[in-house]
Amino acid sequence: MADTRTFNVVILGVGFLFIFTAFTTCGNVEQTVVKSLGNDTFAGSGYHSLGIIYGVFSFANLLAPTVVTVLGPKMSMFLSGLLYSGYIAVFIVPSTWSFYFTSVLIGVGAAMLWTAQGHFLVENSEASTINRNTGMFWALLQCSMLFGNLYIYFDWNGRTEISDGSRKNIFLSLLVTSILGTLTFLVLRRSHHEEEMLSEEEGRTLLSTRTMYKHRASSAMQDARSEFKTTLKLLKTKTILLLSPCMAYSGLELSFYSGVYGTCIGATAQFGEAAKGLIGISGIVVGIGEIVGGGFFGLLCKNNRFRRTSVVFLAMVVHFVAFYLIFLNIPDDAPVVFQTNTQKTPYLTPSVSIALLCSFLLGLGDSCFNTQLYSVLGCVYAEHSTPAFAIFKFIQSVFAAVAFFYSGYVLLMWQLLLMIILGFTGTLCFFVVERMQNFSVDLQEY
Repeated sequence: MADTRTFNVVILGVGFLFIFTAFTTCGNVEQTVVKSLGNDTFAGSGYHSLGIIYGVFSFANLLAPTVVTVLGPKMSMFLSGLLYSGYIAVFIVPSTWSFYFTSVLIGVGAAMLWTAQGHFLVENSEASTINRNTGMFWALLQCSMLFGNLYIYFDWNGRTEISDGSRKNIFLSLLVTSILGTLTFLVLRRSHHEEEMLSEEEGRTLLSTRTMYKHRASSAMQDARSEFKTTLKLLKTKTILLLSPCMAYSGLELSFYSGVYGTCIGATAQFGEAAKGLIGISGIVVGIGEIVGGGFFGLLCKNNRFRRTSVVFLAMVVHFVAFYLIFLNIPDDAPVVFQTNTQKTPYLTPSVSIALLCSFLLGLGDSCFNTQLYSVLGCVYAEHSTPAFAIFKFIQSVFAAVAFFYSGYVLLMWQLLLMIILGFTGTLCFFVVERMQNFSVDLQEY
């Protein structure tokens, strides 16, 4: 039975590796691809598309648990994978209506996918294996930032324009990768716990399939109402209110490193023919930063060598250094220019080394912020972890959506300044929460 559970966790990670190799690569390059289209009938924006995805995702999270309970995690992940594949397929023959329509669909699919993933991972873990299984899954997932972006580098390096043939080849490859990941979910086996539940349900009631699904839906709705009430109560708690600026900041910097910064590098005229290929390398280096930060600081905090406040302070410093270097190294009009290249000149002569160093720092800081947010929420709300994490994803996704919508209109300098203000505020609030928790522990010991 242990072998079946381990098999399921590995297959789950492989499925996400394939799907997010396709999707993260797509998100990293889509604004650049959209700008290169020579089609006068296409009027879409990659930033707006990503904003729609995160906006729909934030609200779809409220209904996703009910859908996953009715359909089951395996079928929910399979259907979500099809929606991801449909979004990627749009770039092969792009049209404005299908571009935005599939953006809405993938927002719904993302909510179902991540809800089902959490449910399935817990279902195939025990108290003694949950940390190992989570580590295995996240290690496979983070590798998704490496392979697709490497392909982008080799295909785009030396190009100043993205031809229709190149675009079609890239997105056909990404589509095949996404479909492979989707089909991988069909290989997942039923856990022993799920088989027991199904046999008990069928043996006790001997109901038809239709009636059984109705019973599941009714039970899911009751659970959803209960979770929603708990979520509303948690929203009013002091801890959640204090952590909200930090959650909001994680949404802004998520949009920046996953969609905006790569576009800025690709639009920097001073990088010449290497600019487009550097988008792929930047994505890879961000992924390396994520892996290093998640693994290294996760281990340090597990062994209690570092306090959460130390890691969050380090993340703030790392990000602020990155923002300052980006301000000096990248032209101010890089995120907003719709021509192929920028028109303004930055303070320094743009350096590839500095640009890639900033990519690494962005990934490193992001992993530090997110691991510590998950850690503090898990400790404070151990009894109500599901609604607490739902609030985190909701706030993060709303601010990521807002950031994607303004990214195409606001100069780089003001985007960086906004992240600095919110990042500093969020870090201070995180310190207050940690102090509150330490004070509470001291009182209990006393």
